[in-house]
Amino acid sequence: MADTMQFELVSPERKLASVAATSVQIPGMEGDLTAMPEHSPLLTTLRPGVVKVNAASETAEYVVTGGFAEISPTAASILAEQAVPRGDFSAEMMEALSADADLALRDAPEDMKMAASQRVRDVAALKAQLGM
Repeated sequence: MADTMQFELVSPERKLASVAATSVQIPGMEGDLTAMPEHSPLLTTLRPGVVKVNAASETAEYVVTGGFAEISPTAASILAEQAVPRGDFSAEMMEALSADADLALRDAPEDMKMAASQRVRDVAALKAQLGM
């Protein structure tokens, strides 16, 4: 059994990470999950949250606003809508994310209100998790 898996984190602006990871914690749309070497294949959407990457003796955290994660037995890849290292995520970025979610809920057609409302709750949970 392999001890690591290849992890890639890409946003539209740049590649943020490409490392051999022992585990990756991912904020999946239906709940948090941890990908490890030999994980069953999985494709999931992401909710706003923190991706935590354990590699050798280092741990890195990234804030993502959404996107997709693809997991296989040998790799995990995240294609994020937006992603930044946790330390670079500012209060201004949080406020913009919150305002966008509120606006989307306000303007959502009736059949999309539930999803837009969930987005507002996910953003609020991220804000609390980051202590903002």
